[in-house]
Amino acid sequence: MLPLTAAAVQDAFPSIPGAGVVSVCALIFTVASFWWINARRGHLKSWEPHSFAAIVHCSMARLRLPLVLHNTGAKPIVVQDLRLTFPDEPASHLPLLWISSPSRLQPGPEEEPKLPAVFAVAGREAQQLFIEFEAPFSGFVPEPRNYKAQIQARLGHRKGWRTLLTFTLRAANIIDPDRYTVYRNAPLELTKEDRRKADAALLELLDEHEDPSAPGERKQRDSSNDEGDTGTNP
Repeated sequence: MLPLTAAAVQDAFPSIPGAGVVSVCALIFTVASFWWINARRGHLKSWEPHSFAAIVHCSMARLRLPLVLHNTGAKPIVVQDLRLTFPDEPASHLPLLWISSPSRLQPGPEEEPKLPAVFAVAGREAQQLFIEFEAPFSGFVPEPRNYKAQIQARLGHRKGWRTLLTFTLRAANIIDPDRYTVYRNAPLELTKEDRRKADAALLELLDEHEDPSAPGERKQRDSSNDEGDTGTNP
């Protein structure tokens, strides 16, 4: 591609006089500038979240992420749908679907549900959103480890799913999976006691996921043992 200079235009169009060359260069520059400022299609950018909210049961996994979406171009970009995937995990781990758009990161009982809806990110602007994802079935129960996660989007001007962001989800920081609360998505130096509690809680969820009857059986066994101990000990 020839550089946009008067000499280049003169070489490409030798019949144009010198004054005309300058006019052509000015016209090309004006059109290109107008397109760049007003009509250029950019792309969406996002960044790794510093925190997340999570609750995990044997039949449900729900994650809430704070996301910032930046449109690098001049034209608005329409976001039709979002999902959270784990590309390095087995195919049986279905994507977590976008189920709501809450107003904050910390879950609370007074929240009003806000169902997913198509939205647009204006040109050269950024939006902060809180997006809640949930596994439709019990196909994903996080272990106490790091996961490679991807935010994928369906955009109005493109077909299919597009990867918006790839980041590390540190599920090892989930120390109380039964409570819907916020955790830092950073490599924290947890105490040995907190790490032991987190590992035990998440491993118990994995056992329940593999055998739903296990929790009741364990409780019955524990109850029987307690009764037996009561009867034999003074």
